Amino acid sequence: MNRSRLRHRGPLAALVPVALLVAAPTAGAQAPVPAPAAAPATTASTPATTTATAPEATATGRQAPTPPPAPEVLKLSLSTEKARDGLAFKGDHWRALVVSDTYVPGVKVTVTFAVDHKKTITRRVPLVKAKDGDQGVARAVYFSRSAQRVVVHAQIGKDQPVAETKPKTTVVTQLTPSVQAGARGPAVRWLQAKLKAKGYVIGQKGLYDARTQRAVLAFRKVLRMARTTSANSDVFRALQAGRGAFKVRFPSHGRHVEGDISRQVLALIGTGGKVERIYHTSSGAPATPTIRGSFRVYMKDPGTNAKGMYKSSYFIRGYAVHGYPSVPTYNASHGCFRVPMADAASIYAWMTMGTIVDTY
Repeated sequence: MNRSRLRHRGPLAALVPVALLVAAPTAGAQAPVPAPAAAPATTASTPATTTATAPEATATGRQAPTPPPAPEVLKLSLSTEKARDGLAFKGDHWRALVVSDTYVPGVKVTVTFAVDHKKTITRRVPLVKAKDGDQGVARAVYFSRSAQRVVVHAQIGKDQPVAETKPKTTVVTQLTPSVQAGARGPAVRWLQAKLKAKGYVIGQKGLYDARTQRAVLAFRKVLRMARTTSANSDVFRALQAGRGAFKVRFPSHGRHVEGDISRQVLALIGTGGKVERIYHTSSGAPATPTIRGSFRVYMKDPGTNAKGMYKSSYFIRGYAVHGYPSVPTYNASHGCFRVPMADAASIYAWMTMGTIVDTY
């Protein structure tokens, strides 16, 4: 009886696990899907820089305009070319030279030439890049056939792509490059200053007198120019170029005298080999040449002897440096160094006993 019941239950019992297995996935599919996490709310702990970077708004709600950058500031220098020491000669072309510390494309410099406070010439010249370095360079040429005083100004104006600059100023004096005997004025003063700087003995300041004419003669002799007292354009230009210095042959001799027979000049050399004075002289003629060598002053005669020798300083036998009424531009003495009477006293006082005299 029990066995027949079991036989009738068998198929139902076998179905129960299958039903449970089929229901399990259905229950899992109906499980609710978890919601995504909510984004954290902004709190007061958010860094202040987050809001500081936001553009400032005006009362109308528009963004305030960004201020323009400050213009670049250039530093200028002003000098001249072909106008040395602030001097040019009339009829010359010379230039105002403007240099900026930095080159900026498109910049123009305003250069003005104010002539004798009467008229002004203005030029606008572009800055160009210097060949070497980062500087800018501008040049403005000036030309005039008149003797005049020219005040030069250079600056960068307001209408340029860089900041306006204060004007730089320099002065150029244009001279007539020649003077005549008895002349006065700035050309004579310039001539005398240049001669004196090289050791030539000048006369009254501002006057082209006899002593200044002798200085020009000695200068011409040193340069082997024509032996005249003409202070012409050749003399002015040679001085402007820095020429005409006397070259000391025996600098180690200390304080001494040098007589250059070939150039017919007498030079008084100070300690250290520095030229102190240069004079026009006339040495021995071809028939009675001046002795050559190194000697010392052994006798001095302060007066005038029977031969007309004045203020004589003897350096060997009858050879002396002395004043004489006639001192031609060529060698004409009996062997001595003749010097003009007006120069004899100062030369005599300079040459003391034992002073070395070098002749060559």
